[in-house]
Amino acid sequence: MTTPEDAFHLLADLFTSRGNEVLDIDTTLSTQESQFIKHGTSIAVTKKCLVQAFTVARQLFIKHLMPMTSTDFEAEVSNSNQYTELKVPKQTITEVMLLFDSEHLTACNWRKKWLLAAISRCNETNQQATSSPEEMLETELTLMQTYQGSPLSRHTKSPTLWSHRLWVLDVLTRMRRPTVSNLLKLERAELDIVLRAGVLHPKNFYAFTYMRNLHSHIADISKDQGDSDADADAGQMEGAAANLVDPTLTWCLSHPRDISGWMFAMYLLDQSADADVRSGTIGWEGESLWTFIDQATRQFGLESVISETFSDGTGPSRSLPKWPWRNRLSQAQAYWAAAASGARDDQP
Repeated sequence: MTTPEDAFHLLADLFTSRGNEVLDIDTTLSTQESQFIKHGTSIAVTKKCLVQAFTVARQLFIKHLMPMTSTDFEAEVSNSNQYTELKVPKQTITEVMLLFDSEHLTACNWRKKWLLAAISRCNETNQQATSSPEEMLETELTLMQTYQGSPLSRHTKSPTLWSHRLWVLDVLTRMRRPTVSNLLKLERAELDIVLRAGVLHPKNFYAFTYMRNLHSHIADISKDQGDSDADADAGQMEGAAANLVDPTLTWCLSHPRDISGWMFAMYLLDQSADADVRSGTIGWEGESLWTFIDQATRQFGLESVISETFSDGTGPSRSLPKWPWRNRLSQAQAYWAAAASGARDDQP
């Protein structure tokens, strides 16, 4: 029978040997012969194993990590061989804790202090932007992606983890000062992570809120850069939201009942001044979609587009005072039915 210490070592060794890989971790039934199964980057672990490992990790956290002072953090990052009595790196303890409890704010805050200590030590030794702190931040991002991209019960919608991810990206981007083009590539890659989380946990407002905050952050970073080619950068940023519309709408059409995705699409349209992008988003069925369409047509002044598209020749359409989205849908259904009937009549 696996002891709590054995369970802790199984998961601690997993995170210690992870490097920069993104793992896919899922829970399995306790009736399995093994509490821990690993195949490549795919991991299956029982809930009992998670509980046992967390119990040990929390005890170690209270004993070794919570009492740490600023001086202790500096010593920790200066000597990577500082282990506990269970022979694991101290930062691994919090990784095991967060695998079980994604809302453990104290563990996340400890990791922030640990990362800031590494960056501070780099600055105090008069070293230029070395890769060591950046590598630590990159590894932190892949750790968050492991949590947020795995089919775990709460991690994909954890406000604590999404907030921590945004903090890490903020520190990393301000350290690297990437070009606007690279910022937009980063934003597009982050959208894929968010959409994956939206699939794993429907109506994931936390993930899409993170994406809104990230877009605002990237816009602020771009303004702070103050590059010589500011006009070109401004043009790129104006098109940034429009570049995210297509993948977002594709995801929304695949998950038409997910209102969180539609509201993020609304946000992107509000950030884009391209009238063609806005008017090209109208179509299809579903309550969430047509609520989105009704709000979009009102907010961006697209009523004429709807009227011209679904006109039956009797004049402009009028919205009902109650359930206006149903009126939009009924207009569209009548239009499509007439089009289909006309197509059948034209057949020989």
